[in-house]
Amino acid sequence: MLTVEGLVATYGPVRALDRVSLEVPERSVTAVLGANGAGKTSLLRAISGLLRARSGRIAIAGRRIDALPTEEIVRLGVAHVPEGRGIIAELTVDENLRLGGLWRGRRADLAARLDEAYELFPLLAERRRMPASTLSGGERQMLSIGRALAGRPRLLLLDEPSLGLAPQVAAQIMRLLSGLRERSGLTVLLVEQNARAALSIADRAVVLALGRVVADEDARALAADDQLRHAYLGF
Repeated sequence: MLTVEGLVATYGPVRALDRVSLEVPERSVTAVLGANGAGKTSLLRAISGLLRARSGRIAIAGRRIDALPTEEIVRLGVAHVPEGRGIIAELTVDENLRLGGLWRGRRADLAARLDEAYELFPLLAERRRMPASTLSGGERQMLSIGRALAGRPRLLLLDEPSLGLAPQVAAQIMRLLSGLRERSGLTVLLVEQNARAALSIADRAVVLALGRVVADEDARALAADDQLRHAYLGF
């Protein structure tokens, strides 16, 4: 589904990604792990076109996208849920979800896509007419993910979905991501500071350090590698 080859991206003189290469198989969950400043968020921003690569190649299902504008990448089926739950607080829950469905698919199918989001997140259905500003942190994260899913993406990019959430809510979000792969065949690239939680649902894991890939292997094998976990993941 996703191929990244030799990706280099910078912020001014700072090299955020240094020849990063990875592959994300279709219908899989791949976790991107590492310390703060490792380049995890920069990787997602480069894939979605928010950060332009200096060199390298990014392809979705064989089609190169690194030179495309962000809106065209979205139309190809890439949805990006950034860190910080970027909902529009002044709009209602329903209006936020509708925005997510405008870029992709037929508008005639939008009602069905919203129903699917409400089925996944019953709490949002109860609050559909309420301003998004009234939601709790966990509910806002659900709305952010639901809005991305309303576009029926092929590839979902998630940046720190459990950040700042209560452990019970964070566990619920992780269970949902695991279920989405089975339910809809979605491919997920997950950036997550909670490495233990991410490895519990991931098929594969990539570890970044200072913008470089230092490990890329089966998630269970990486979780069992004590030396690597202690060196890069903090547990």
